[in-house]
Amino acid sequence: MKKTLTVLGFLAVFPAGVALADDDCFVPIADWQPRDAVAQLAEANGWTVRRIKIDDGCYEVDGRDAEGRLIEVKLDPATLRVIEFEYEDDDADDRREQDRRRDREGGDDD
Repeated sequence: MKKTLTVLGFLAVFPAGVALADDDCFVPIADWQPRDAVAQLAEANGWTVRRIKIDDGCYEVDGRDAEGRLIEVKLDPATLRVIEFEYEDDDADDRREQDRRRDREGGDDD
């Protein structure tokens, strides 16, 4: 009984949605905007799209902003509202590419 009251007390303090990640999308596919709408939104914002993919049930746009900085934008698939906008690190991409090249060549740059 004491354990049940503890669990109920915990649930009363925290809203039900807190356990869910804020940046996940739970939209039925029938309600999704088409990929073309995502591409049009990107163009309207001056983004150059490298890839549009689905991540955690949301659209994710990888590309560059109008200033040429690498971006990753997560969009609600029904409304195309921006859920998360991140600037990516060019240096990290360069390091990953160097690592891939080194692995393919079987050499060591050190």
